[in-house]
Amino acid sequence: MTTTEKLDWAREEDEEWAAVVELRLALDTQAPADLVHQVLAEAHDAVTETGRAARDLFGAPAAYARSVAGERIDEEDRARADSHGLTPGERLIGSLVTLGVVGIGVAVLWWIRDGLWAQASWSSIAAIGTVVLVAVLVAVVPVAWAAGRIVGTWAFGAGAVVTVGVGAAAAGVLPGDRLFDFPVPVLAAVGGALILAAVVLPGTTADRWLTPRLQGQGSDERWLSHVEGLLRGRHAVPAAEARAHVREARQHLASSGESAENAFGRAEVYAMRLAEGPRKEQRLARRKLYGVTASALILTLIFVDELRDLEPSSLGFWFCAAAVAYLIWYAACGWIRWIRASSAGGRHDRGPSSDRT
Repeated sequence: MTTTEKLDWAREEDEEWAAVVELRLALDTQAPADLVHQVLAEAHDAVTETGRAARDLFGAPAAYARSVAGERIDEEDRARADSHGLTPGERLIGSLVTLGVVGIGVAVLWWIRDGLWAQASWSSIAAIGTVVLVAVLVAVVPVAWAAGRIVGTWAFGAGAVVTVGVGAAAAGVLPGDRLFDFPVPVLAAVGGALILAAVVLPGTTADRWLTPRLQGQGSDERWLSHVEGLLRGRHAVPAAEARAHVREARQHLASSGESAENAFGRAEVYAMRLAEGPRKEQRLARRKLYGVTASALILTLIFVDELRDLEPSSLGFWFCAAAVAYLIWYAACGWIRWIRASSAGGRHDRGPSSDRT
C-alpha cells in the first residue's frame, strides 16, 4: 500500500481515531505529509491484519501522535515549534494576517454604516494611529513570548500601555477640525496590503528576526538567558523552575570549562528536552486556563463599561451578554476540572496559583 492511497477503515471508530492522529500530527508537531501518510498506512495495515481496533493497538490518538512525533521527527525540527506546532515566525505571519483581516472588516463596517467618504482631523488621525499601533504591539506580544524573548515581551506590552495613554491624551488635545476627506476603502486596502506582506514574508526569515544572536563575547550568558526564555515562553515552565534549570547549567559550565553550545547543544533543543515529561500537558493546560480567564475578565470589564450605552432591547446587548456569560462559564468549568485533576493526582501544591510565570 502506498502512502498516498486513500485509506478505507472498516470501522467508523478507527476512521475517527485516524482523523485525530492526522490532525494532531499536522497541527501540533508539523509532521511532514509523507510521514503522516506513512504512519496512518502502517496503523491501517496493523488494524487490518489483527482485526483489532486502532485504539486498542496504539492507545489514545493524541498520545500516539505525540509518541510518533518524539520517535520519528527530528529534534531540531520539533524544537523550533511550540505546543501548537507553530514557529515564532509563523505566529508572526498569522498575527499580521489576522490584523489585516480585522482591518478589512472594520473598513467594510465603517463603509456600510457611514458611507464611502470619511473626514480626517488631527484628533481622528491620532486616535486611529493609536488603535493601529496598539493592535500591532499586542499582536507581537505572544510572538515574542513564544520566541523566548521575555524582555521583548514586557517591552511590547509596556509599549502598548504607553501608546494607549499618549494616544488618548493626543486625541483629546488635538483639534478636531476637518483636514480632508478620504475614501473608506483605503483602510481596507491597507489591511489587504498587510495580508499580502505577511503571505510573502517567509516564515524562516521571520524566525531569524526573532532568534537572538548567541555568538561572540558573552555568548554563554546569552545562551543561558535564551534557554530560560524558551522554557518560560515556549514551554510554559514556571519561572522558578526555569531559573533552577539555568542555574544547574551555569554550575556545570563553571566546573567543566566548556562552552554552553558544546556542552548542551542548541538552546532550542536543550530547552525542549528539559520541558518534556509527564507535567508538560499540565503546564500547557494551566497556560490555556490563564488565557481564558484573562479574556473573560477583560470582556466582562468592557461589557460593564458599555452597559451605559447599550440598550437591553438591542441585538448587540444580548450578543455581548451571551459572549461574556459563555466565557465566564468556560473559565469556571476549566478551573473546576483543574482542581479535580489536581486533587485526584495529589498535586495540591502544584495549583495554578503556585506556578508564577
